[in-house]
Amino acid sequence: MSTPRTPDTPSIVEQALHTALYAAPDTPALDTAASLLAADPDADGELARRGEEFVAAAWRRGWQPADVVRVVRRELDDVHVRIATALILAQAPHDDRPRGRRWTEQLADLDRGHRDPGAAPRSDRFSHATAVLELYRLLLRLPTLEPVDEPLRQHPAPHAESRTLARIRALLAKAEATGYPDEAEALSAKAQELMARHSIDEALLAARTPATDAPGACRIGVDAPYEQAKAVLLDAVATANHCRAVWNEPLGFATVVGFEPDLDAVELLYTSLLVQATTAMTKAEAAQRAGGRKRTKSFRQSFLAAYAHRIGTRLAAAAEQVTAETGKTAEAAHLLPVLASREVAVTAATDRLFPETTTARLRGVSDEAGWTEGARAADRAQVRSRRPLD
Repeated sequence: MSTPRTPDTPSIVEQALHTALYAAPDTPALDTAASLLAADPDADGELARRGEEFVAAAWRRGWQPADVVRVVRRELDDVHVRIATALILAQAPHDDRPRGRRWTEQLADLDRGHRDPGAAPRSDRFSHATAVLELYRLLLRLPTLEPVDEPLRQHPAPHAESRTLARIRALLAKAEATGYPDEAEALSAKAQELMARHSIDEALLAARTPATDAPGACRIGVDAPYEQAKAVLLDAVATANHCRAVWNEPLGFATVVGFEPDLDAVELLYTSLLVQATTAMTKAEAAQRAGGRKRTKSFRQSFLAAYAHRIGTRLAAAAEQVTAETGKTAEAAHLLPVLASREVAVTAATDRLFPETTTARLRGVSDEAGWTEGARAADRAQVRSRRPLD
């Protein structure tokens, strides 16, 4: 016989959450809580609302939509990613805090993926409740992150910026699509030169409107496998584009600090170079196997490490060459002081976000053939000064 719930009686959702979220992981509490929820369809609405509260709490601890989905994908399964995405999108209309462009773009990306009609197979109530509780347990335990809210900007120049980024994306898309490594890496070099010119133009524009621009930050995923070598590649791209990168190995991302055009450049170029490095590595490995050598983890790790090291040197040289060429123009007297002040600002912002950092030593670089092939792949980049792009 059932009895009505009094105001002092915990709801089914409250009982389930108390049972599942705060119990030891190796107890049967999760199954018990999931059984309670599965038996009560009327609890679904309250359970979803509590999930939105967990999401809002993550925002207060410095997380962003892409960060949450990334860590869910890293720690759990696809079903948890789908549930997390739905909660984030459901919570968004109730988020009354002003958000920047990157936040909006992250929500748009999640929404596009969530609308895929073939992406969400239906599960039974018990399995669904179990997945929800597993997700909530993860959300509850998310640590506090350094804030990377975007600073307000008085001179966004949206049309000019979008045209430049579109040209850069087009160059990198061609680099990823071509089957010729020399062409791919030359296109990447052109993209870096255009990024450097765009960065200088933005710096000079900001210098004419003092106190309206400040460094920002964004997080970029650094996924397994070979995450150390990938972090080195990201650091090289960030450094070449006047940014600083700080890698959070346990959570699988790096925080990149810099001015907005440079952050865009780092995101675009790192993603493209990672695709190209993986393609080059696959071809080099196939050649090694054809010669009788077995596929090895140390070969891939060493390949990516060498690629990152050599690409970093070449990207830096390309950026310096563009700066030197620009220094010969009529605005040369303003350029070097402006760049120096922005470098100081980026360093200061990084130190505020991360007052304590350590240097990580790259492990697993022991395969001579992998290092040699990775260096050769990077050498084909031909990162050097070219004629100005229209």
